[in-house]
Amino acid sequence: MPNVDIEPEWKELLKSEFEKPYFDELVKKIKADKLLYEIYPPGKKIFEAFWLTPFSKVKVVILGQDPYHGPGQAHGLCFSVNEGVPFPPSLINIFKEIKDDLGHPIPLSGNLTPWALQGVFLLNAVLTVRRGQAGSHQNWGWEIFTDAVIQLISEKKQHVVFMLWGNYARKKGAFIDRQKHLVLEAPHPSPLARGGFNGCKHFSTCNRYLIEHGIQPINWKLNP
Repeated sequence: MPNVDIEPEWKELLKSEFEKPYFDELVKKIKADKLLYEIYPPGKKIFEAFWLTPFSKVKVVILGQDPYHGPGQAHGLCFSVNEGVPFPPSLINIFKEIKDDLGHPIPLSGNLTPWALQGVFLLNAVLTVRRGQAGSHQNWGWEIFTDAVIQLISEKKQHVVFMLWGNYARKKGAFIDRQKHLVLEAPHPSPLARGGFNGCKHFSTCNRYLIEHGIQPINWKLNP
């Protein structure tokens, strides 16, 4: 098995996935790429979403495409940026929707770690990227891995809320049992979607569903 630094609960559940040939090839490709390019997020942060949200804690899954490719942005959680980093346009629109939906003020930090610690699994479909080259590690094997992660959550848990934003994320919906879980779909929060994300009210809908099933809702309010 490749030497994968990942939270023990996830590591055990995904053991068979890590032992598959495609994953071994993926690790080799990334190691080789690191010799030529700067790779984001930093190595210790690639599986940050798994560390902050162990399998048993997952209540909500938000799916991104691949990490931000600008210096200092990506830290292993989809849509999230490190402290002090300006908000990317998609994150601005997420915060605007939360303000419109729940009345929470726009926060000063774009670090979404407080959500992850409450059970919001902030998963990118592709977990690494070259600096300045969006999508540069797509079709290397990460998608196979994250498909397996989504399927695992769907099969082994109940009443998880999946937020699928944009066509790329919606494709993951094929692996989700909609009889057991709530799947919320909307256009991507990127400005390129021409405002289609606005008004989706996914955050209030999510919390109503969790409460209806006896699950502690998410506090979406970040420090103002």
